[in-house]
Amino acid sequence: MMRTFRLIAIAFCTLCLIGLAQLALAQGQSAPAPAKVIVDSDGTVHIPAETVPVSSFLSPEAKAYIAQHLIQMQDPEIVKQDQGVPRFMKPFLERDNVLFAVDRTEEKIGGVHVYVYVPKSGIAVMNENRVLINLHGGGFSGCWPGCAELESIPMSALMQVKVITVDYREGPDYKFPAASEDVASVYTELLRTYKSRNIGIYGCSAGGGLTAMSMAWFQTHGLPAPGAIGIYCASAGGFGGDGSYTASPLGEARLPPTTPPGPMTFGYFSGANPDDPLIAPINSPEMLAKFPPTLLITGTRDFAMSGALYTHEQLVKQGVDAELHVWEGLFHGFFYNADVSESRDAFNVMIAFFDRHLGR
Repeated sequence: MMRTFRLIAIAFCTLCLIGLAQLALAQGQSAPAPAKVIVDSDGTVHIPAETVPVSSFLSPEAKAYIAQHLIQMQDPEIVKQDQGVPRFMKPFLERDNVLFAVDRTEEKIGGVHVYVYVPKSGIAVMNENRVLINLHGGGFSGCWPGCAELESIPMSALMQVKVITVDYREGPDYKFPAASEDVASVYTELLRTYKSRNIGIYGCSAGGGLTAMSMAWFQTHGLPAPGAIGIYCASAGGFGGDGSYTASPLGEARLPPTTPPGPMTFGYFSGANPDDPLIAPINSPEMLAKFPPTLLITGTRDFAMSGALYTHEQLVKQGVDAELHVWEGLFHGFFYNADVSESRDAFNVMIAFFDRHLGR
């Protein structure tokens, strides 16, 4: 018994000595120093390379969605448009036509070409005197009717309301203020049938920016403000801020531009003054103060995120009833895919907002 105890004790001491020897050896060797974050005197931060997974807060379908999106954004062929529909959006549009039952008619309102959507089940009684105007995305250079349909079909079906999407003039054939004039023409004609407080206007990306621009245009041309507006994936004054450096690579798989982005100066806006409040209402506190209730929607990986946050800050500062919703881990125009639960959540927020404000 004593002999066994001594053997165990010797073995234990031997293991301890080995452990101490290994610890001493490890302490004698320097571990590689972690890469440092470098900060310049002006506050510019140099961040070392790192690996960023998709957000753990996303639903399983959203995780698959963003992975697919990031891969697709690196393929120049799939972002090309066929008759106004970007190729990567075609499956989304096909699904909308399965999921949402609406009737579409092609019309001219105020001399402007539009599509009018009405749910096959009929307009809800509470929405008979209401109408929504959609201003589609596409960088003022396309995505008609692709973006227009993806922004209008779900809203018409889910809210049971008439939605009119405007085929406004775009670049490079047309320049500012052609689109603002078209929106005003449609709006003026609708005012013959609907009270301004019963009209809602919304759009994503370029359409969100045009929604803000239209509020400035209405003010300078004596038109009443609508009942409520939605500025989605956009701002009231161009891009910029932290989102250009954080959201762009994480949401679009693209590095930020070599020079800091500023107000929109490309295509449709070439030759215009980017600081003009009719282009960037954010530059006029007086104009912002007259905005109707405003809903802003963005994502943490949307390159327009910072502009949306700043727009919300400035609207609140001017006393506007402004509501901001930011979707964790999602990118520019994420709700175009109606099969993702986060997209349905976004549509529900839009519907509740317009339902709460139109006619009030």
